[in-house]
Amino acid sequence: MYGNYVFIYIGHPILSMKDPKDSCCDMRGFLGFLILFLLSQKSMHGQELADEIEKRKGEKPSPGTIYPALKGLKESGFIKEEKDGKIISYNLTTSGKKALLIAKRKFTKTFLGVFP
Repeated sequence: MYGNYVFIYIGHPILSMKDPKDSCCDMRGFLGFLILFLLSQKSMHGQELADEIEKRKGEKPSPGTIYPALKGLKESGFIKEEKDGKIISYNLTTSGKKALLIAKRKFTKTFLGVFP
């Protein structure tokens, strides 16, 4: 936290907010939002996330896209890692669940009425 601002990173600097309780993921790129959503369904490792994103978007994110996003979410306290040998699975933290709830509200507010 720098002064009255909270800076949140999801692979790159995304936004700053004066009120930390409104902190959530980037609504511009949707990758962080999508990762949080997918992890709210179940624990996944990076390849599982990339495969699921490919199913939804029609394009598989590269490791150079997905892992920096995961790192940013972890550094923001939204996800945590669990290691089982060489496999690292990701889970939402309590902060991640709150961030997802805020992001869903912002998404709905932004896009409500866009679809008939």
